[in-house]
Amino acid sequence: MKKLLSAAIIATLSLSAGAAFAGAQQDKMKDCNKQAGDKALKGDERKKFMSECLKAAAPAAATGDKKELPPKEAMGACAKAGKEKGLKGPEQKKYMSDCLKAKGPANVK
Repeated sequence: MKKLLSAAIIATLSLSAGAAFAGAQQDKMKDCNKQAGDKALKGDERKKFMSECLKAAAPAAATGDKKELPPKEAMGACAKAGKEKGLKGPEQKKYMSDCLKAKGPANVK
């Protein structure tokens, strides 16, 4: 019984993580598609641009872009940025609060 319950919990968590990844990937696809459209790229140029754009893993904070992130992406990006800054305890909590209100580490003042 415990094994069945454990398997059900693992399956549920896996599906949740997969859905979050799919949402982020869809957002990235929309952004890249819009950029390609703005540049009026067609054919092989568009394919190359889309490939490079989708492979790019640079978050908004690394590029200096002041783009607001969706809540799930902001949570991960803020946590990662706080960890990289070596914040702990109350400092980490305050940073996370400020970061989530700003919708991403690139927007924290």
